[in-house]
Amino acid sequence: MSNRIKWSAQLLLVLLCALGLKFHYSTASVDELRWILAPTTTLVELFSDRSFMFESYAGYMSSDRTFVIAAACAGVNFLITAFLMLSLKRLWRERFQGTSWRFLLLAGVGAFLATLIANTVRIWIALEMQSVKTSWLTANRVHRVEGIVVYFGFLLLLFVISERLEAPRRSRGLLVFPLAVYYGATLGIPLLNGSYRQGFAFLEHSFFVLVLPLLLMLPVVLVQKLHWLNQKSAGVSGTAAGRDLS
Repeated sequence: MSNRIKWSAQLLLVLLCALGLKFHYSTASVDELRWILAPTTTLVELFSDRSFMFESYAGYMSSDRTFVIAAACAGVNFLITAFLMLSLKRLWRERFQGTSWRFLLLAGVGAFLATLIANTVRIWIALEMQSVKTSWLTANRVHRVEGIVVYFGFLLLLFVISERLEAPRRSRGLLVFPLAVYYGATLGIPLLNGSYRQGFAFLEHSFFVLVLPLLLMLPVVLVQKLHWLNQKSAGVSGTAAGRDLS
């Protein structure tokens, strides 16, 4: 098998895995999502000091029955996005060269672990913010803002960590990659599904999805820019010192 054919087969398998998981999530009941809801709930119980009990067809209900970890809290969309980001990033770097099939397993495990952590943080924050709402920032908007900030924040963190491990000198120019994958998963797919027919609700959701990730990326870009300027100035100083010595 040539490297080009192997690379194409790997890309096809990544897309099929993502589509298969998306289809499973779109049709699965909360009982069928316990593979991700159960470990998430265990972590939430550990960090929130609250207990939950599973109720079939409902989800994990808190002991005071004021909060339920339902199918919508499974974070499968984030799992898909994280898997696509890790896999496509690797395929892009090794484009048409072919790479070990092992990267698919590593991407899947990494995406799953990141999802458990991101989900735990998001649900824990939601528990702490149950009473937070104003005339404009309704409960739904608080939930939306919190979800976008947590999920994209962890996606960006996952990207930075993976880049540090794989190619520490290349991450600066690829920061747009997690943003593109996130936009594709949260806006591109819903547009193809016809979610735009929801009218103002979809426009409002799109506004938050477009703006909040950019605000989160701003400090990261600034830090990397400062780091690059420091390296450049250090290089110039080193060159000047070398000339003086010569």
